[in-house]
Amino acid sequence: MKRFLTKHWSTLLILLFVAFLLIPQTGMPIKVFINRMISFSPSEISEEKQTQLKNYNWELVTLSNEKANFAASEGKVTLVNFWATWCPPCLAEMPSLQSLFNDYGDKVDFYLVSMESSEKLTSFMEKKGYEMPVYIPKKQLPEGLSAYSFPTTYIVSKQGKIVVDKTGSANWNSQKVRALLDRLLSEKN
Repeated sequence: MKRFLTKHWSTLLILLFVAFLLIPQTGMPIKVFINRMISFSPSEISEEKQTQLKNYNWELVTLSNEKANFAASEGKVTLVNFWATWCPPCLAEMPSLQSLFNDYGDKVDFYLVSMESSEKLTSFMEKKGYEMPVYIPKKQLPEGLSAYSFPTTYIVSKQGKIVVDKTGSANWNSQKVRALLDRLLSEKN
């Protein structure tokens, strides 16, 4: 037996790691950790490839069941993040989004959008201590914004141009993102 273990220790270690990934209680934290390790700062879309939002009319509901409309953010720098509580890449980027919100929440409109129930989302946000605004969409997304996979995040300029379109986890609390937001905030409408 000792000879077998000595000869196949690496195979057994890999099998043990895979088993831990498959068990929900251990798999989720491992997947979140791996996603955090590979998350980089998102890049700005080149100016010639940026698309223009034409319609801001998008009805949403807050977690306290208050009506909201994305139209309130027209003319403002906006971050829209589509996410879910069951999504490891989404959970991996949440701390960086919260840190960015802590510093820019009074200057940039944040929309964390999920299709899950308000009860589940409220419980998750309270358990994690996140204070970002979470919304549930009531109408179809405005043309230009779409979420075919989670997380998908957009940064929209005051002029309504989509300057960042990032699918997958990212480090939103980077100097690169902060410099981009500072520049967008300083631009005139």
